[in-house]
Amino acid sequence: MRDRYLFNNGRLQRKDSTIYLIKEDGTKKVVPIEQIENLHVFAEMDFNTAFFNLLNQKNVNLHFYNYYGYYSGSYTPRKKKVSGFVEIKQSEHVLNLGYRLYIAQQFIYSAVHHMLRNLRRHKEYTAEIIDAIVKLRSMISSASDIQTLMGIEGKIRNYYYQGFNGIIRNEDFYFEKREKRPPTNPINALISFGNSLMYTAVLSEIYKTQLNPTISFLHEPAVRRFSLSLDIAEIFKPLIMDNLIFSLINNRMIRLEHFEFVEENVCLLNDTGRKIFIKEFENKMQTTIKHRKLKRNTSYRFLIRLECYKLIKHFLADEDYKALKAWW
Repeated sequence: MRDRYLFNNGRLQRKDSTIYLIKEDGTKKVVPIEQIENLHVFAEMDFNTAFFNLLNQKNVNLHFYNYYGYYSGSYTPRKKKVSGFVEIKQSEHVLNLGYRLYIAQQFIYSAVHHMLRNLRRHKEYTAEIIDAIVKLRSMISSASDIQTLMGIEGKIRNYYYQGFNGIIRNEDFYFEKREKRPPTNPINALISFGNSLMYTAVLSEIYKTQLNPTISFLHEPAVRRFSLSLDIAEIFKPLIMDNLIFSLINNRMIRLEHFEFVEENVCLLNDTGRKIFIKEFENKMQTTIKHRKLKRNTSYRFLIRLECYKLIKHFLADEDYKALKAWW
């Protein structure tokens, strides 16, 4: 099973048990729905109802991205793995501040571990930043509410971003500060695009478990937002996405020609850049490591689902949740 990314405008149409992508020029291409787990749409696309019925049958998620290439929403088949008991326990761990703080702190400890892991590989350039982050990390355990914890995490991340120029070895790219809406330079464009992909990858794995993606711990639960995906993504953004960005830039796989500016100062990856990024992202997600507890090779993508299973065990009082800290 794999993810499929669509960049051409057109229509997705079902005929019998086959999905066709009919492009604007009239050409038709078969979309192998039996082999797809997630469809990512980066273009203007029309659908028919029979198409959605087949997605339900085949349990395929459909993710939409806006003009800027950022995640805008999903269509997910009816959830098959549901448990009222797990959802009640998940809710209890949000309503109890002490329980919620513990889980939120675990997410932050894991994120900081992976930030420091990236910086320490270049400690000859990032030593002062490492020291500053280590000092702030010691404050995490004393945070008495979520707002304070988020404030500490924000300060840590600001220091972390200051270390990017000590990691990047390409004179065409320089990082001044994090800008989200909109990104105004190539590195911010890469981070924002990568975070969208990470968010949908986490959401897809959550849907394979009994977790409710709208009940979160670090980020505030909100209407029409899968905030648990944001929580779990904190673990994997520095581990997977930031390392991917450093590799793409330092190995000159992504170059300035792969960006475009729209609306005067909005910087985006162009279609060629997105395709390069997505190809390397999928390669990374399929890469395996020897899991020291499971004693078998485990892909980066499956590591996300393991975090979901660990949370469920925590809610059911089977095992205290300890967020992933890469050991390899």
